[in-house]
Amino acid sequence: MRTISIKHIILIAGIAGVLYSCNTANHFQRDKVNTDNLYGNSATTDSANIANKPWRELFTETYLQQYIEEGLKNNPDLQIAVQRVYEAEAYLGQSKAAMLPGISLSAQDSYTRNPESIYPDGPREVNTFQLGVQASWEIDLWGKLRSSKRAAYANLLASDAGQKAVQTRLIANIASTYYSLIGLDAKLAITQQTLKNNIDQLETIKVLKESGKVTGAAVVQSEANRYATEVTIPDLEQQIRETENTLCLLLGRTPGTIERGKIDEQTLASVLQTGIPAQLLDNRPDVMQAEFGVMNAFEITNNAHANFYPALTLTASTGFVSSDLSQLIDPKSFAANVIGGLVQPLFNKRMNITRLRVAQAQQEEALISFRNTLLNAGQEVHNSLGSYESSVRKIALRKLQLEALVKSVDYTNELLTYGSASYIEVLNAQSSLLFAQLSSVNDHLQQLNAVVSLYRALGGGWK
Repeated sequence: MRTISIKHIILIAGIAGVLYSCNTANHFQRDKVNTDNLYGNSATTDSANIANKPWRELFTETYLQQYIEEGLKNNPDLQIAVQRVYEAEAYLGQSKAAMLPGISLSAQDSYTRNPESIYPDGPREVNTFQLGVQASWEIDLWGKLRSSKRAAYANLLASDAGQKAVQTRLIANIASTYYSLIGLDAKLAITQQTLKNNIDQLETIKVLKESGKVTGAAVVQSEANRYATEVTIPDLEQQIRETENTLCLLLGRTPGTIERGKIDEQTLASVLQTGIPAQLLDNRPDVMQAEFGVMNAFEITNNAHANFYPALTLTASTGFVSSDLSQLIDPKSFAANVIGGLVQPLFNKRMNITRLRVAQAQQEEALISFRNTLLNAGQEVHNSLGSYESSVRKIALRKLQLEALVKSVDYTNELLTYGSASYIEVLNAQSSLLFAQLSSVNDHLQQLNAVVSLYRALGGGWK
């Protein structure tokens, strides 16, 4: 009898091996995407790419390097992203363990009182003591468990790419916020210098009035111009305070002051190398994350397919059973049981069909999302390049405009002294100069932020 049972178990295991070799799971193939013209008319065949530069080589200013390093250590969003990677690692470990037998140790005391009407001759009261080990193993015939493992691995890769995406965005945000801060400093310095010039101008106008070269209206207009400049200073100071607090939040700090350099001290790469568009697939983290999402959805679909096929489970238990606790650990009390079962689903309220259709829809959704993410990445690269080129042209033209406006202010002031110009002309020249000086700061900020945006758009910062 025992020999027959062993033969049956061997037969079941052999059938399982044959079915195992007939695994129906498909293997993931990377989607072929067309990256031609992804950067618009800015396409290049040069594989050199600033995204491959470590962030320290791109951002060379000491203060900014310190803040980026501090942000990478303390930023809450990045810390959350790291924990998500740990979660994905744990799920991957669980999916690997699911392919192994489950083993449990059991100890049980069972008391039964039998009714006298059914057991007139006894026994009336029965105690049963059990101590044993149980094992259950689902044999992965159709690759269901392996698909789950590969899905968990894809989820881990996606989580890791997500962390890298948070890191690249964090570095870009810190750099951009820092540049905004030193840009506001420059605007405040220009405004304060203009206010000082206006105060000096007011004293000059008062002297000219006493000599009869200008009227009282010029004095009043000069005072109004002085206050019009001065009233913008509190807003600039508030913007500086808020920008400092924004940077502190990125660094994981409480609100406070930020040490910093000056905008004229910032130097960035003069040659922007974008590489070829296909590099986005392996450089830009959110594109990588979206592609791993496609892989995850593909394996979940495989898993849903496998649920339509039979499941083979082997269950075994062994241990000691006795009605007398003193005789529990006795060779005569030893018992063993092995069960092999094959279950083919027939009707389970459309659960398998629904699971498969949902998985297929989610797989297509993930693929569309991946392609859209790639298109957005290409658009950001193109926009950043355009912004940089625009800033270069504006800076060159602004320099000429400033040179002309400085001469205009000097000439109108000189003409006013000799009575050959009205104070309105002086005000117009000074207002134009102030506006051009503030715009010059904006042009410089646009250039700096364009490089930062391009670096992030290409996937730089995580290597």
